[in-house]
Amino acid sequence: MIRLALPGLAALLLSACALQPAAVETAPGVTEQSGQFEFALPSGDYRCERGERLRLQREVANAVNHRIQLAWKGKQYQLERDPSYSGLPRFEDAASGLVWIDLPWKGLLLDGRTQKPLANECRAA
Repeated sequence: MIRLALPGLAALLLSACALQPAAVETAPGVTEQSGQFEFALPSGDYRCERGERLRLQREVANAVNHRIQLAWKGKQYQLERDPSYSGLPRFEDAASGLVWIDLPWKGLLLDGRTQKPLANECRAA
């Protein structure tokens, strides 16, 4: 009887190891999974301080925003999600050096090489 149960138990244990941890809602529209926050933020046009404008298209799969398409100053960029120490959503395009950081109340575009803001206080229009 024990011999018959062992293969089934082994299969059950292996499948449990492959499961993703459940996303935990920490506030309305904010979830945390694997130490990374996920904010329910819109795609579309964003207006920033000093008259800067940009357009974001978010690519969401399994409730995780894993990539954004950024249109800024007449060019298109694809920024990939890069897990951050703080857990805040951080997206980076290694070729251009652009970094986008999502906060619940605003977005921020940085020059990833110098860490200087290129567009700050960006909010959905």
